[in-house]
Amino acid sequence: MMKLLLTLLSLALGIMAQSYPTTSTTFYNPALPGWHSDPSCIRRDDTFFCVTSTFIAFPGLPVYASKDLRNWRLISHVWNRESQLPGVSWNTTEQQQGMYAATIREHKGEIYVVCEYLGVPGGIIGVLFKTKDPFNDAAWSDPVIFHPKKIDPDLFWDDDDTLYVATQGIIVQKLNTETGELSQPPISLWNGTGGVWPEGPHIYKKDGYYYLLIAEGGTAGDHSITMARSRNLTGPYEPYAGNPVLTARGTQRYFQTVGHGDLFTDKAGNWWGMCLATRSGPAYEIYPMGREAVLFPVTWKEGGWPVMQTIEGRMSGWPSMPVPTRHVPGDGPFVADPDVYDFKAGSSIPKNLIYWRVPRKGSFKITKKGLEIAPSRANLTGTPFDNVETSGQRGLSFIARRQTDTLFTYSVDLVSKPKQPNEEAGVSVFLTQVNHLDLGIVQLPPTNPSKEPQLVFRFRVESHNVPIAVPKPQIVPVPAAWKHSPVRLQISTSNNVTYEFSAMQPGHPESAIKIGTASAQLVSGGNGTFVGSLVGAYATCNGAGKGVDCPKGEPAIFRRWRYTGKGQQISANEVV
Repeated sequence: MMKLLLTLLSLALGIMAQSYPTTSTTFYNPALPGWHSDPSCIRRDDTFFCVTSTFIAFPGLPVYASKDLRNWRLISHVWNRESQLPGVSWNTTEQQQGMYAATIREHKGEIYVVCEYLGVPGGIIGVLFKTKDPFNDAAWSDPVIFHPKKIDPDLFWDDDDTLYVATQGIIVQKLNTETGELSQPPISLWNGTGGVWPEGPHIYKKDGYYYLLIAEGGTAGDHSITMARSRNLTGPYEPYAGNPVLTARGTQRYFQTVGHGDLFTDKAGNWWGMCLATRSGPAYEIYPMGREAVLFPVTWKEGGWPVMQTIEGRMSGWPSMPVPTRHVPGDGPFVADPDVYDFKAGSSIPKNLIYWRVPRKGSFKITKKGLEIAPSRANLTGTPFDNVETSGQRGLSFIARRQTDTLFTYSVDLVSKPKQPNEEAGVSVFLTQVNHLDLGIVQLPPTNPSKEPQLVFRFRVESHNVPIAVPKPQIVPVPAAWKHSPVRLQISTSNNVTYEFSAMQPGHPESAIKIGTASAQLVSGGNGTFVGSLVGAYATCNGAGKGVDCPKGEPAIFRRWRYTGKGQQISANEVV
């Protein structure tokens, strides 16, 4: 009996040893740090391409390229001009609508991205974009429009070149790429293993099987990846007995909410996966960067089921993993690069800076003075939300980049000072319009006719649906000696739980005044469970004026934009 047990144990260990790479190349997660949810990836020759969700942020659907699976360069945005979907952004009222989970695929030399836009009258808008040159914004086509009933579209071309779109549910339909017509009725494939919200489907054909990968269990702690397969595309599908194939539910791991993934191969034929995860630990309380994209090796033997490596901060890749290189075409920054932007005349808005909805024309421009931001009548919250003119629905004067590091310093120099009553310019950690942390310089109107207007620093927090107290506003007068010279506004983190907001004279760090601090829990989840924190600069007249226009005045002028990552937390007690 003992001999039999030892034999079975040896066989089991042998199977385990074959399930993962026997030698390793170390890499770190997240592969795409900061808000990069719902990743979908492909490989063309020796280059990998991934796209992620962006909801109402614009430009939307960023495409990243890499040759080594470590260094990811932002090369384009699929949705990069208002004319691709005219009027859609400004008709979106909610904070987490817009461009949901996309899928990227290549077919006959063209790269396609399919997505669905939610939150506008008339229902879901399906959009199918294509390009032969993913490194060029302008090369992305206007979309072919289709009208699905469910979210999270996949693209799958069968052997006869018929294109199928699978969506939440899990259902499948044929799609005409010229007309956008969907075949009717939808065919039900599989409803998962019993977890809520079976969605995010991807279909792969391998070894004579159609494999169906889905996400289920919701997008929080029970999130998971499950699989089924069939000899026929339309089923019936047999679920894998070992489901879920990947999850963090019920564990104490630092990377939680693991799910919504995609699979692809490298040039050597090894399988890889990319999915979303949240660096929150099991407490699931503090995760300001939201849902990030993580990379993992996959063992997928002929005729079998894929075995996916558990998500950790430090991972072991295939021995043939490409050597590190930054020789990737394109003019965008790598995701882990610092920002060093001086906004010199003739330069363009950097590729990694984004807006909350499509901005109003003329709101942002670079001149010989610097980055000029015309104040929006809506402030970052928008008051009231039932008034389209001041809600922010017509675009906020806010420009930002993703927070991509646990520890970082972000600063920008405000050259001009607000001159009109209630005019404000500043910096923000922004999750949504109802969860953000702001440090602004404000021109407060006099409290009575005998008083002068007061130029002050104002730190204030807007945070809803969080279980902790919201700090009270802090007001600090701007020193008289600073009123006629640039002021540096700074946001920094010295740990993973607290943001610090300060102001100083440029070049004189000893002059720094700490204005406020705030817990990162105030921008974790809340009313922004699908997104992640942005850091950037804004200008507003706080509701003054008429219609969507502030009183006539001067733009806010910013120079010397800097973002520097200083540490990435990869486990509950490790920062690299």
